[in-house]
Amino acid sequence: MKQEVVLELCHVKKTIKNKEIIKDISFELCKGEVLGLLGPNGSGKTTTMRMIVGLMSLSDGEIYIKGNSINQNFSESIKHVGAMIETPAFYPFYSGFKNLMYFSRMLEGVTKDRVLEVIDLLGLSSAIHKKFSTYSLGMKQRLGIAQALLHNPAILILDEPTNGLDPAGVREIRDYLKRIAEVEDTAILLSSHLLSEIELICDRAIIIQNGQFVEAIDMNEKANGRLVIEIIVNQTNDIETVLQQKDYKFEIINERTIIFEIDEEKIPSLNKELVLGGIEVFYISRKKESLEDLFIQLTGGNVIE
Repeated sequence: MKQEVVLELCHVKKTIKNKEIIKDISFELCKGEVLGLLGPNGSGKTTTMRMIVGLMSLSDGEIYIKGNSINQNFSESIKHVGAMIETPAFYPFYSGFKNLMYFSRMLEGVTKDRVLEVIDLLGLSSAIHKKFSTYSLGMKQRLGIAQALLHNPAILILDEPTNGLDPAGVREIRDYLKRIAEVEDTAILLSSHLLSEIELICDRAIIIQNGQFVEAIDMNEKANGRLVIEIIVNQTNDIETVLQQKDYKFEIINERTIIFEIDEEKIPSLNKELVLGGIEVFYISRKKESLEDLFIQLTGGNVIE
């Protein structure tokens, strides 16, 4: 059963000084889903996020949050959104707890119990009474996410939440985001320049280039339905002769290695044909196509932002 759609972008466009920054972006985000936004430099990821949270206006198209148009009913729409678009700003000489309590008073219906709940959710309990100025970058990011969650939003929007963090900090953020999606059933939209992290965190990724939608990739399915295998053999000189008139898509890498793109059920037949053709098969392994491989294919190798 399909989850509830909490965010929908419909043919969104943005023009700045007669230049079309966002040409035509459409996608959906469902309850409890973690969606990654990827694109080369200048592709429009941050602009898209800014339009969703109301920091920039739309030139055309519609954005719906929980069924409400942000153009027609912004106040009702935005109350369902928590966001960290830039580096979080807090009072440096307040403790983490005092900062959260301060911001909670600006939000309707946020109790002290809810503040304590998000502190626990983000693993901040041990440092919450220390001054913000003493926090590591990773702790500051987690406090920023905690602030964005105070009013229990349906959608959490994060622009580069792991930027500048060391590997341990990146892993912590990844684990906490997964926990938020699972425990709170919050829909999360995030951007990142770390393709491997998007692959580990997200359920889906949306690739945009030059302000246009390129591809939606489901992390829980085989990349575009393809199974890529690597076969190590005694020699590759006779491969084309042995497999002539056979419907196999393959690439000879070197004198002993071949890469095949093949349906899984055809692997035993391929192995048999190679052996009957006098080719000794030493090793067959599944070669997973990474998000980075797909990104390069789809964007022509452009640099990730």
